[in-house]
Amino acid sequence: MLDHLGLTQFETIALWSVLGISILGLLYAVFLRRQVLREDTGTPKMHEVWDAIRTGADAYLARQLRTILPFIVILTILMFFSVFIVPPTAEAQIRFPTLTDEQLRYVIGFGRAIAFIMGATFSLMVGQIGMRMAVQANVRVAAEARNSFGGSLRIAYRAGTITGMLTDGLGLLGGTIIFMFFGVAAPDALLGFGFGGTLLALFMRVGGGIFTKAADVGADLVGKVEQDLPEDDPRNAAVIADLVGDNVGDCAGMAADIFESYEVTIVSALILGLSLMAITSGDINWIIYPLLVRGIGVLSSIVGTYLVRTGKDSGNAMQAIFSGFLTSAAISVVLFGILAFFYMQDVVGGWWRPFLATTAGVVLAIVLDRLTDYFTGTHGAPVQEIKASTGGGPATTILAGLGVGYESTVWAALVIAMTILASVFIFNGVGANPIEQTAFVLYGVALTGIGMLTLTGNNVAMDSFGPISDNANGIGEMAGLDPKARQIMADLD
Repeated sequence: MLDHLGLTQFETIALWSVLGISILGLLYAVFLRRQVLREDTGTPKMHEVWDAIRTGADAYLARQLRTILPFIVILTILMFFSVFIVPPTAEAQIRFPTLTDEQLRYVIGFGRAIAFIMGATFSLMVGQIGMRMAVQANVRVAAEARNSFGGSLRIAYRAGTITGMLTDGLGLLGGTIIFMFFGVAAPDALLGFGFGGTLLALFMRVGGGIFTKAADVGADLVGKVEQDLPEDDPRNAAVIADLVGDNVGDCAGMAADIFESYEVTIVSALILGLSLMAITSGDINWIIYPLLVRGIGVLSSIVGTYLVRTGKDSGNAMQAIFSGFLTSAAISVVLFGILAFFYMQDVVGGWWRPFLATTAGVVLAIVLDRLTDYFTGTHGAPVQEIKASTGGGPATTILAGLGVGYESTVWAALVIAMTILASVFIFNGVGANPIEQTAFVLYGVALTGIGMLTLTGNNVAMDSFGPISDNANGIGEMAGLDPKARQIMADLD
């Protein structure tokens, strides 16, 4: 199957290993799912609230799926016929030298269509399965809060990790399979793979985001402003819609969105790697390296996410989660260095360039995590400033909130821009002419994106942890749990 790639024995083993690691990530998700589902689901009153949330979330996703399916069918057909507008590349003829031009069009057309279906299906699976696991976990987190802080944290975080490993495993699986089959013609099919994931992410992220914000604001206006009710009060019927929104927007939509980012960074790195392969007279290291980096990321995420835990009765949830994130990051960077030193030793420009570019991406992910914690954490100066401003009434509160929000985005934009600039400098001057130099620089930027999303398993676990804990807190309030359990859920939330 890999004879057409002209790989060394090490590269062949490495590529099959990457495929195996992607499957290992999916098996880890199945393992965590079984752990979560074994947990206690609480009292009949908790079941009543949970069933309402689950029914609403399932109804939304079912309706959304019925809307999306016709577009998927139409676009699959269009992807097949796109070969008559965007013809197969010269590399496609190299990959399938025995085919006539007409036969080649049909092969590439089918390849694009199947890759499009793969991308759309994988994105849909990440969103749908991830959301359903979040719904399954929220009542179990609430039930465990009656016993321990550490147990509640473990359930919430591992349920989020399921979504993260689905993102890791399916994204890496799809990109690797397409490259293994199409080889140098991979860009022809990767076009469809990236487009499929992007389409589903658009529907699920935008649709779910609108739903959750409309439900959240509506519940707050009716409950807090008009009726002076506390958060998640059972007398406020809109609370269920709010909790449903957390799942369809912050779980399903977010997961599909991050899968799309994970997917397109692989696509970009492989396409640019093929360009560098042509520039450097067939050096396939440029293509294999990003896949190996992603494989390392999956293994690192498995280790880091499983180590997240705190004490039974108390602890710092954010510190525990960030420690797991740093563990995964440290393992990744060390393995990146070893891989680059031994495998990229003879590439143009030196092994240290791809290593530094991917490491810059990991550093970016860490810095963004710290910025987010600073601007949104209750211990940080920005939130304390907003808190102090509430003494002046609604006007000062709104102005303080807007100011902090704008400031946080400026810092995030600056950090991202600086990281991109760093990756440009890392590959600056490599290449014999301006066109080649541009290709190397773009490849460096793509590697930075690969590095940033290397720890996607950890990132998605953190993102999903929020709405799972929020839902658990809502279930706890509406089910009337004891003050100790309510405090544990409030701390997690």
